[in-house]
Amino acid sequence: MTHTPSNEEIEKLTGSSHSDPFSILGPHLIDGDDRKSLVIRALLPDAMNASIIRRGSKRRHPMQQIDSTGLFEAVFHGETTRFKYRVSVVKNGNETICYDPYSFPPSYITDYDLYLFGQGTHYRVFDRLGAHSISIDRVAGVHFAVWAPNALRISVVGDFNEWDGRRHQMKLLANSGVWALFIPGISEGSLYKYELKAQNGNVFLKSDPYAFYSQIRPDTSSIVYTIESKHQWNDSKWIKKKTKTDVWEEPVAVYEVHLGSWMRIATEENRFLTYTELADKLVCYVKDMGYTHIELLPIMAHPYDPSWGYQVSGFYSPTARYGRPEELMGFVDACHQNDIGVILDWVPSHFPKDAHALA
Repeated sequence: MTHTPSNEEIEKLTGSSHSDPFSILGPHLIDGDDRKSLVIRALLPDAMNASIIRRGSKRRHPMQQIDSTGLFEAVFHGETTRFKYRVSVVKNGNETICYDPYSFPPSYITDYDLYLFGQGTHYRVFDRLGAHSISIDRVAGVHFAVWAPNALRISVVGDFNEWDGRRHQMKLLANSGVWALFIPGISEGSLYKYELKAQNGNVFLKSDPYAFYSQIRPDTSSIVYTIESKHQWNDSKWIKKKTKTDVWEEPVAVYEVHLGSWMRIATEENRFLTYTELADKLVCYVKDMGYTHIELLPIMAHPYDPSWGYQVSGFYSPTARYGRPEELMGFVDACHQNDIGVILDWVPSHFPKDAHALA
């Protein structure tokens, strides 16, 4: 029975140059001389040994190492269907048990999503790209997706895999340029980046341009974060009024402001005000002055303070200089409750030169 991939395919995988690791890793049905069998493979660098544990069972089925780089496999003779399982890995004397990412073929992003994305008409692409906490087959984890059409290989790296680009290599979805992978067991707050291997072999670490939350300088990692249900909105009166108002007939007076420059707390090392503090002080000031709108200079994630936010590294990630995303929601909510609209500057025209950003 032949069930081992070719040396060429193994070298592409272990050399981190494979665009479809699912073609080797995870569960695969194979034909034998007289019956089908199931083979499960996992790339486990530095593992001493590994075994498969079927869901609902405590029995461990040993895996055999078939390559010096850490490629393991287990064969289930006569097994004709795929089943859910966890992988037990012993490394440096410590055991970890987790579900195999490569037993979850990418399905969160549909063909229709890719079609709309390719047409440039996917107006909620942030719901698909980036990091999203979801459950598949009752297994909780995070789905990662990023667009990098010219990359040779992309991996998710983070504090959950020792920033090792061999561990969680992503799959290129058709010819879309979108790479995706669901990683079970990751929770909110995990730090991550994408490790990108270019066609010339150079390797780069990039933060996620679709992240909902990011570290503040000098740290540059993206943070797994769910923004749904983080804030209870109380601006229904303002929303209802807006839908019934002829904006062309209403007066407009816009107060443009850079949050980090408007006011500081001198007695606390000249720190920035938080979104929550601004919801009190700035909103009251703007209302007293008779303005109808606040226009915020860019508040997306950016590495350099003096840029005033005009060199964006995370387009969907409110800068953590002033607090968490839900605290920004609270600021906007406070504006609306005081009959003040909010305008956000958005800067797609240039990127920072920092290595973790898009340039």
